[in-house]
Amino acid sequence: MSQQKLIINLSFLMRQPTGISSYAFNLLPQLRPVSPTLLISQPLSSYDCYKTPPGQTPEQGLRGHLRRLLWTQLQLPKIYQQLKSQLLFSPIPEAPLNSNCRYIVMVHDLIPLRFPKPNSPLTPYFRYYIPQILTQAQHILCNSTATARDITDFYHIPATKITPIPLAYDTNHFRPLCAPLRYPLRPSAFPKQPHEATSANPYFLYIGRHDPYKNLHRLINAFATLPNSRDYELWIAGSSDKRYTPKLQAQANHLGLSHQIKFLNYVPYNQLPILLNNAIALIFPSLWEGFGLPVLEAMACGTPVITSNLSALPEVAGDAAILVNPYNTLELSAAMHSIATDSQLRSRLSTLGLQRARQFSWAKTGQQTVEVLGNYL
Repeated sequence: MSQQKLIINLSFLMRQPTGISSYAFNLLPQLRPVSPTLLISQPLSSYDCYKTPPGQTPEQGLRGHLRRLLWTQLQLPKIYQQLKSQLLFSPIPEAPLNSNCRYIVMVHDLIPLRFPKPNSPLTPYFRYYIPQILTQAQHILCNSTATARDITDFYHIPATKITPIPLAYDTNHFRPLCAPLRYPLRPSAFPKQPHEATSANPYFLYIGRHDPYKNLHRLINAFATLPNSRDYELWIAGSSDKRYTPKLQAQANHLGLSHQIKFLNYVPYNQLPILLNNAIALIFPSLWEGFGLPVLEAMACGTPVITSNLSALPEVAGDAAILVNPYNTLELSAAMHSIATDSQLRSRLSTLGLQRARQFSWAKTGQQTVEVLGNYL
């Protein structure tokens, strides 16, 4: 078998892409200059692929994680040898420990250390497994200077071993629509047929998971204190989570807002630009993010953004969004009121957001990644 210098571990890819899977899919075309072999369960055409076992993704829950970790430790070193590889790149911080594999990993955030959950398997995973991975890595990539600081602060990894490389967005997909309202929306239609529906009221939009650190309970309270809140709706897009979503729905019911706060569940990728273009603003009040792709994608659509003044979010938004203290419900509500009632502010943020988004591209992300990988091939 011919020598395969670089292999990329994609055994974690999901059928319904979220942030990390989106990162991997968008980065792949930019890595063609280093001719990688992909380790993947569903081979992609036009790439050199090595088929991996299915059922090793977060979609299978804890069982999927455990299968992947065992495969990574026991089988991946054998594949590395079989393919005569010189370097493994993993878009997540997983790799074989104490093996002959040279590898570079990508770290997206250290949320489980900042917001540990009782009895969560992610806590020991990040406390004991990840630091060993990072210590043995040839080099570490991350998506922001905020994440780089976390790696140094939590794990005492030298900053010289870490390269922050910002993420990007699909410029053909996330863009202003010439006439977005020709795609009228109704939240109950998601995720099936949004084009057959209508929206009665202007809506604020959140996109993401429902975990507590995403701060949705404060967002709901902020919406409840919004003057003339009956004139607006709040749409929460993101996969329903039985651990958290029912509590958020109960909160909306308790506040008498169940008809105005809509939980859309998972929204297919091809419908996100329509959803963003029709929103008054994207509200992303997360308590911590490694990057914050929804903020960038909203700015690329010309949609005004309100987001947190913490973590990597100011790195992404720059001066093109309203930055708020996410712990301050009144400050968040005031920002929403300003956006809703001030058309000049909305126009200015739309223009600034479009300008800011143009500073990010997958070509830049890929070029910087290839430069780092090339140093170790």
